[in-house]
Amino acid sequence: MNKRFEGFPAGELRYISVPDLFFTGLVPLVDDLGEMKVILHLIWLRQRGGKKVVTQEELSADETLIASLSVLGDDPVEHLQEGLSRAIQHGALLHETLKTPHGVHEVYALNDVGGRSAMEQARQGQLGVERVVMVERPAAQPRPNIFQLYEDNIGLISPLLADELREAEATYPAEWIEEAFRIAVENNVRKWRYIQAILEGWATRGRQDRSTGRAADKEKRWYTDEEFERFFKH
Repeated sequence: MNKRFEGFPAGELRYISVPDLFFTGLVPLVDDLGEMKVILHLIWLRQRGGKKVVTQEELSADETLIASLSVLGDDPVEHLQEGLSRAIQHGALLHETLKTPHGVHEVYALNDVGGRSAMEQARQGQLGVERVVMVERPAAQPRPNIFQLYEDNIGLISPLLADELREAEATYPAEWIEEAFRIAVENNVRKWRYIQAILEGWATRGRQDRSTGRAADKEKRWYTDEEFERFFKH
């Protein structure tokens, strides 16, 4: 089914940055649309999710990426593998086959300073399995969408709020949204503005894994004072 992009909405938009060398050095080498989509998606994952390394399992389960590759043919996973292979050949991505206690995994990173450093850490096992391997959900427990999470944990959805929820679902990874709702419930602050502040904070500073034991995490301060004031004044 053909779809048409409705244009960027009014208001503040979130942007990611792409190095000038991407256009002058890499784009002239890329001759495959799938490869371009894969490279851009990894740049997005780095900047929006703070992911310096990513496994093939994660990419294959990434609904946004798979939907993007689906327009290229019947088998998006095949286009993913082809795109990854081409990006490695052109030097845009790094690749390692790493053996972990959970098995053997194909790991990828952007070929920049941060990616090279992260890949070396992955080789040495310094990132930890939880940072490299995604734990898959059982098929019988599908991830709830943002509307179900809101109704289950907060209450009825107004038409105006529905637009905000729809925009958030299109902006943030599903696991971020689910985790933000969980934090709100744990802190007994069942407000959408609180959840929105958490998501915006992660998008701005990068999402911190709750297992790291960082002091701010232990205190459950998932927002800055400025964010708290900005969202809770209303």
